[in-house]
Formats: sequence, C-alpha cells, structure tokens
Amino acid sequence: MTTGHSEDATLRVGAEDPVLSTRLSEELTAFNNAATGAHDDRGLSVRVTDETGELVAGLVGWTWGGCAGISEVWVRADRRHEGWGARLVRSAEDEAVARGCTSMIVSSMSFQAPGFYRRQGYLETGSGGGIPGGHTRHHFFKELGRTEAAR
Repeated sequence: MTTGHSEDATLRVGAEDPVLSTRLSEELTAFNNAATGAHDDRGLSVRVTDETGELVAGLVGWTWGGCAGISEVWVRADRRHEGWGARLVRSAEDEAVARGCTSMIVSSMSFQAPGFYRRQGYLETGSGGGIPGGHTRHHFFKELGRTEAAR
C-alpha cells in the first residue's frame, strides 16, 4: 500500500520485507561500526540435535565490540526441564568470552523465561509493558569472564 508520495520519494507500508531487512541491517551495521570503531560483528548460534538429527534446542545471537547478545532461545516441549536452556546459554557465554566479549544482554517477555535468566546470573536492567495479554518485556545484563566460583 502506498501511503505517501512526493516528487522524489514514495512511502510504502507492507508486510515482511526480507530485502528491506537485509539492507537495513547492512546500513545500520556500517553506521554503528563507523561510530564505534568496532568491526567485529558476528552471528552466534548453539544447536542441539537428537540421535535422529531433529532439533532439540537452539540459541541464536551475536557478538560485537566486546558485547554479546542473545536474540532467541528455544527448547522443544518434550525436552524442557532437562537443563538444555542452561547449557545453551553457558555455551553461548563461553563462546562470547572466547571472542573477547565481557558482557551479554538478553530480553525476555514475562510469559517466557525472566526467572530462568535471573537463575543464570543475569541482572534485570529494565522492563516495560505493552505486550499483548498484559505482559511485560524484561531486559537483562550479565558480566562475562568471571571465575566459576564467582558465578
């Protein structure tokens, strides 16, 4: 749907646009890298599969400029409460440290896993409402690279 037009530009509103998403990611990465001097952005993933090759659990995130972030974590319903979530997060933290990161961030909605992240040593740094069903989004931070005894 076209919602605005001038002589030299057209504004369109629509559904998911993978081409636009890719372009915005490239443009913002270039802008952020120029502004900070950090040019080490990399994706991060941890995958767990069963003996048949089916996905049991996974984590995707990123590392950049000494910081790491968790974007998504998922554990298959029939394999929950087996410790996979903690192993995914610990593996991502270990990889982030190996990449030179000193901190990690993650957000979780109130119906997802805020208690889980607290148990993993994450500090809640803020929250906000407006999530459907009256839920809240929680934001967490964790310093990485401390000794096991200090965790």
